[in-house]
Amino acid sequence: MEIAVGLVLLVAVAVALAALARRLGVAEPLLLTVAGVVASYLPFVPRIDINPEIVILGLLPPLVYTATIGTSLVEFRPKKVSIALLSVGLVLFSTFAVALVVWKMLAVPFATAVAIGAVVSPPDSVAATAIARRVGMPRRIVTLLEGEALFNDATALVALRTAVAASAGAFSIWQAGANFLWATIGGALIGGVAAAVLAVLRLRIVDPVLDTSVSLVAPFAAYLPAEAVHASGVIAGVVCGLILGQGAPVWQTAASRIAERTNWRTIQFILENAVFLVMGLQVRHILEDAWHGGLSHLTLGLTCLAVLATVIVVRPIWCFPSTYFAWFVESRPRGKPRPAWTAPAVVSWAGMRGVVTLAGALLLPSDTPQLATLKLLALVVVGGTLLLQGISLPWLIRLLRLRGPSRAEDALQQANLLQQATTAGLAALEAEIVPETPPEIVTALKDRVTRRANTAWEQLGRSESLRITPSGEYRRLRLAMLRAERETVLQVRDSGAVDHEVLEYVMAQLDMEESIVDRVVEADEVEVPDLLAAPLAVGCDHLRAAAQVRVPDTPDLCSECVAAGLVWVHLRMCLTCGHVACCDSSPGNHATGHFHSTGHPVMRSVEPGESWRWCYIDEILG
Repeated sequence: MEIAVGLVLLVAVAVALAALARRLGVAEPLLLTVAGVVASYLPFVPRIDINPEIVILGLLPPLVYTATIGTSLVEFRPKKVSIALLSVGLVLFSTFAVALVVWKMLAVPFATAVAIGAVVSPPDSVAATAIARRVGMPRRIVTLLEGEALFNDATALVALRTAVAASAGAFSIWQAGANFLWATIGGALIGGVAAAVLAVLRLRIVDPVLDTSVSLVAPFAAYLPAEAVHASGVIAGVVCGLILGQGAPVWQTAASRIAERTNWRTIQFILENAVFLVMGLQVRHILEDAWHGGLSHLTLGLTCLAVLATVIVVRPIWCFPSTYFAWFVESRPRGKPRPAWTAPAVVSWAGMRGVVTLAGALLLPSDTPQLATLKLLALVVVGGTLLLQGISLPWLIRLLRLRGPSRAEDALQQANLLQQATTAGLAALEAEIVPETPPEIVTALKDRVTRRANTAWEQLGRSESLRITPSGEYRRLRLAMLRAERETVLQVRDSGAVDHEVLEYVMAQLDMEESIVDRVVEADEVEVPDLLAAPLAVGCDHLRAAAQVRVPDTPDLCSECVAAGLVWVHLRMCLTCGHVACCDSSPGNHATGHFHSTGHPVMRSVEPGESWRWCYIDEILG
């Protein structure tokens, strides 16, 4: 009973602190760790000792899996050299740099020093990506950090396993190399086999409950067999998650994908926050054990500072040359410009450590020399990097004037992609119509997909609070209708006149419709010139030939709407003749009408802060 109550309190406090961190705009790992440290000194908080097997076998597989199913192989492929240099090269470089410092200052066996170097070498995927998203880091850097975090734990754990074996006397350089190769290749093979088996199952499962159950088993189905044969369970979990995430749109039903996404986001939220809180709760007894471990306090303090400084310093020493080497190998042949120094500077400073470092310290054998001190070193590295780098990272990004992903820019790309999907859907609709198809059904389907595309375009331009849009009115009125419909259903439920199963079905229908009513998230209010400029579309001669701007014939108004007494939503300008007319969401739809009457192919948005163009013929943004 005490354990159950303790777990409930732990999760409740972690969730509450995470919610507070989001409200205050503070990185969640940082606030949770500090709160845990403070709580560890309260007299009524018991000592918490974590079994490392719980972390390595119980928490790490789902955390690795949930980080991979939402990532994109397409985004990682152009950065494979950069990711490999960080997740393998940097981990090994940091391992031996720390090992030299520990070996010299503590006079422990070199294999033991390598073991603690492997423990503190991998940055934590949870801490890095959580802080990266919170501070608005540029997306290309976030992608690089996510790719690094997927594989660096595997490198560190394999290095730790090799160092522990060496400290026991069972070591040779050839055996270490063979073990590393088997851990990498074997883990990848087992992860691929697990993903193939699960994919076959998913193709035959349509029930979201059964599919979610399979999903909950997936990380352990890859991780545990790999660990059982001494391969890398982390690599197996990463490969399995990447394959299943990439194939989900084909192998799963829509309901299963929605359920899986919601469930894993919840699991990730609970595990991540609970882990950082528990990390802080361990501070007190780890510090006390090291303080009374027989080593002089001066040596202990200097060693902790030296290891922390080494971990922080070796990262930029590796990141800057490896960044430009990776550019020379994989990006320069494709004509990509040389990256600015600001990118490796931010990557160098985003080296926060976390749960794997503490779990690795707990995996050290009980007869390891200076064990209490080595655990304290791991703790200092985790806390020091979270405090120093976690707090100062937002300041560094602002100092370097790096801008994270903008909602406005994302909204433009979303609208473009939805427009292409809508065009494909309408073409499929025309191909499927048969003589027996009721015309009103065709009209309703066309209205639905057209309204969905127009809703995306309406999110651009002036703030929605300054105007009334068709999609905004549709949402407002439909939500009001749904509230009234739900109240009626609840009144019937309370009267007891209808069976519960019938009520559940009707309520589910109302909930499903409310969940799919389009909701607008307004673009960031950022004063940036040409914020919504789109890259030139490859293969569109019309966009290449069109001007960037023309002198408008009627600035800030649609003359056709004025003549007809209509109200427009957005304004577009023809880049052939400069004619300004209203968008497709407007009642008049005069910009598209101008294209059909004149054949002028390219228009441009003339909304404030926007400079994107659209080709009517190729239906492409540029």
